Amino acid sequence: MGKRLKGKMFLIGCLVVWAFLARNLTGCSVEKAQQDKVRDLEFEVVAEADLPAELRELVEQKKAAPFKLTYSNDQGLYITVGYGEQSTGGYSISVRELYLTENSIVIDTELLGPEKGEEVGVEKSYPFISVRTEYLENPVIFQ
Repeated sequence: MGKRLKGKMFLIGCLVVWAFLARNLTGCSVEKAQQDKVRDLEFEVVAEADLPAELRELVEQKKAAPFKLTYSNDQGLYITVGYGEQSTGGYSISVRELYLTENSIVIDTELLGPEKGEEVGVEKSYPFISVRTEYLENPVIFQ
């Protein structure tokens, strides 16, 4: 009976070691998205009045909270970033970067607050920016 108990203990020990190795050494490996810039993308900022009607409606529905949208039509790819409700006016948004990587489009925007001494009013505002660039099927990464 002693040999039988030792055999079971050995088997349990092997299973524990196997489970440890399987859990810690195999794990899910996620390939890091290639973020190296292939080229900058040319773009133009599109005024709200010039947005396609469908996109303008989406912006109106989502403007109270921060949002990120993409929309495409025969005129190109629209990338829209909204910063939600702000307590006053006077905000602006800058596009730091818009570029193409091997497998994605990257956009980096920044909300800029009102400058000191600027008349901002007391009404709430809903700053957003929409840019149009060439149509590409790559997914958009918002930074």
